[in-house]
Amino acid sequence: MKPTQEDQFCAYYRTLIAAWGPQHWWPARTRFEVIVGAYLVQNTAWTNVERALRRLRSSGLLNPEGIRRTPLPRLQAIIRPAGYFRQKTHRLKTFVVFLDQHYGGSLIRMFAQPAEELRQQLLALDGVGPETADSILLYAGQHPVFVVDAYTRRILDRHHILPAATKYEEIRAFCERSLAQLRTGNWQPGTDLQPAAHSPSPMSRAPRSSLAQVYNDMHGLLVAVGKSYCLKSKALCENCPLQKFLP
Repeated sequence: MKPTQEDQFCAYYRTLIAAWGPQHWWPARTRFEVIVGAYLVQNTAWTNVERALRRLRSSGLLNPEGIRRTPLPRLQAIIRPAGYFRQKTHRLKTFVVFLDQHYGGSLIRMFAQPAEELRQQLLALDGVGPETADSILLYAGQHPVFVVDAYTRRILDRHHILPAATKYEEIRAFCERSLAQLRTGNWQPGTDLQPAAHSPSPMSRAPRSSLAQVYNDMHGLLVAVGKSYCLKSKALCENCPLQKFLP
């Protein structure tokens, strides 16, 4: 019997986790740092985000109270390396107001909400699209929600599984449906481990369900494929672990 597309996507996970191991997403010390990073990474490279996060941390402002009390001009100056600093400053302020008004400033109370209910609340905030909301839910809240990004779209399209123009929610549903049968983050190292995208951090090692761990690992592994082999300009398939699955 020919494997289904869902079975094939699961095989991608098994192949990549055996070859490269966990990529240690998300690199952060606290839940709030994940949230700030999810806002700052919009339309910029992660290296720029790291510079902005370091400046916030060294100023003692990488917490809700810091964002809440810091005047706009100062906060804009601190996160300037992340680009679009005026827009992102406004959005961070908006998130903290939301946290205060709905959850008394408590991330614990916020993430105790059902994932879909909280997702709709996040999507209603300025500057929060599906990828940002799902990144917050998965990496800060440890909710089993798959994050779809440009790398996921590109790989699925080039492997003739889903067209790149497929709606976000359809891709997310496919990935979650496919990976739900795994429910385990266990892996056996291969002989040629890819260097992890990030060093282990308190948030990358945070307790989570086995399904959330699978979603966590798979997203990071697909990013590694996209950055190293499935480039936007051309596909370097010869040495890619997923080469054997190409149609």
